[in-house]
Amino acid sequence: MKTESAHAGDEACDSPNYRPYFPFLTLKCVGRALYRSRDARTYACLLDLDPSVVSWRCLTHAIADNHSPERYYVDFFVEKVDEHLLVEVCDRDPGNTEWVSMLAKQFECRYQAVLMSEIRKQPRLQNAKDLLRYAGYDAALGDRIRILAALDELGSLTLAECLSAVRDGRPMQTVAAMILTGHIEVELDEELLGPDTAVRRASR
Repeated sequence: MKTESAHAGDEACDSPNYRPYFPFLTLKCVGRALYRSRDARTYACLLDLDPSVVSWRCLTHAIADNHSPERYYVDFFVEKVDEHLLVEVCDRDPGNTEWVSMLAKQFECRYQAVLMSEIRKQPRLQNAKDLLRYAGYDAALGDRIRILAALDELGSLTLAECLSAVRDGRPMQTVAAMILTGHIEVELDEELLGPDTAVRRASR
């Protein structure tokens, strides 16, 4: 069992071309963020907003077995709360993946193929991309207290009402930052975020 550099020597001439693919920032990435494709970069947004994901890293090396000359490229090593994954982001059905699934088990991981044609249909992807545009912004203390106090009193607010409660900072940046840092939560899977989206204090 081994990994091989995707940029080492002539034998890697067919290796993917890894790029940073800006502009999205990351929340849970460990190490340098370099991707095989723009689709992989887009999918990383979902990893950042998945509460079951502890961390993820880009794999810029082939995975291989000591007893086989075959090499295989996946996109991410993902540490979840209850398992580790080797994730490949695909633009079409990858076909027979039995070999790489067995190889992943040698790394004590589960192989997962992600078909982007299916992912693109889900509101969660666009919602994740929209929120991550504000990654790195810090909500002002006064705004956090006002929004959380209102949620404690009323149970829930609409997204528009949360924006109206912001006094010290920028409304959308403040609310997005509170979602990304886990102070408040919204439903990301049902529809695109809008003024009537329900906002609640994050469950603990």
